Amino acid sequence: MLTLIATAAFGIEAVVKREVAALGFSDIHCLDGRIEFSAANLHEGIARANLWLRSADRVLLKMGEFPATTFDELFERTKALPWEDWIPADGKFTVTGKSVRSGLFSVPDVQSIVKKAVVEKLKQKYKTNWFKETGAEYTIQAALLKDTATLTIDTTGVGNGLHKRGYRARATRAPMKETMAAALIELSQYRGNRAFLDPCCGSGTLPIEAALMAKNIAPGLSRKFVSEQWQIPQAVWKEARKAAFGAIRTDVEPIIHAADIDPAAVELAQANAELAGVDDCIVFENRPIIQTILPAETGIAIINPPYGERLGQIKEAEALYAQLGNLFNPTKWNVYVITPDEFFESSYKKKARAKRKLFNGMIKTDYYQYF
Repeated sequence: MLTLIATAAFGIEAVVKREVAALGFSDIHCLDGRIEFSAANLHEGIARANLWLRSADRVLLKMGEFPATTFDELFERTKALPWEDWIPADGKFTVTGKSVRSGLFSVPDVQSIVKKAVVEKLKQKYKTNWFKETGAEYTIQAALLKDTATLTIDTTGVGNGLHKRGYRARATRAPMKETMAAALIELSQYRGNRAFLDPCCGSGTLPIEAALMAKNIAPGLSRKFVSEQWQIPQAVWKEARKAAFGAIRTDVEPIIHAADIDPAAVELAQANAELAGVDDCIVFENRPIIQTILPAETGIAIINPPYGERLGQIKEAEALYAQLGNLFNPTKWNVYVITPDEFFESSYKKKARAKRKLFNGMIKTDYYQYF
């Protein structure tokens, strides 16, 4: 039985696992960087997972996993998999690869062997020695870890991961991925029933993701996926999108405030919110943190502040952290700050109740949590 894999950034696997469970999938297994799960109907599962997963990077179809200590073994075990069930005669497929602590360390050779094995299997099915490869795209990944090979097909789209919601045509410098923003919000347990604030909003990713979550708007509703061109009945995608539209909550009016000291960033954030269809429930303001007024007596604030790399920037960052401390101490707000700066707590002048190590892109960070 084939299964699905939702890939995840380091440190948020548990968040993605909860999302997978909430979507009704079964046989869920949480591993480093991925969550494996089963769907009663794979076609419906592919559509639902791509449309609804907020924090995962992409959804893969797991074709097989087996020991492979030689290239002959890799070829034969790959050839035995049911590629013909998914790749049609005109399918255009490529093979990517990676090898970690494996005797089969040559990635180009791994890719070549897997490609050859799939071609041989498709030759048997379609009784031909030549393939046009003019149809839908299928990206096969051959991942070797020690002596185990895992073969998958990307259902989301190479270069078009789940973070590409479709609402961020432009962004500020060093923007946070939408999937990471969604994970931070999920970790804060924000559900739309309390005030939400981001006083360093940049291009608006955190408040927009908070609004999408509060109104139960599927994050993939406004985009396309590579697997929509596969031999999956269009009725499956149509029904999945129809169900997602029907699930949108029109009875909620979340209180979401966002601000930034840069007027260009605020203008961009407003434009992105309009593209996302949530501009009606976010109040954007151009103001520095020192002038911020809390929009309610209690609420949730999630902040991705700029941080310093050079001496002058470090001093500015320390001053900004001190301003955040003055804004929220003492208040009844739950405050969450993601930053790689190890001196954050001393500048904020309060020790966090909890910290969680995360990777924001390639940057190792701490997620400071104040309850």
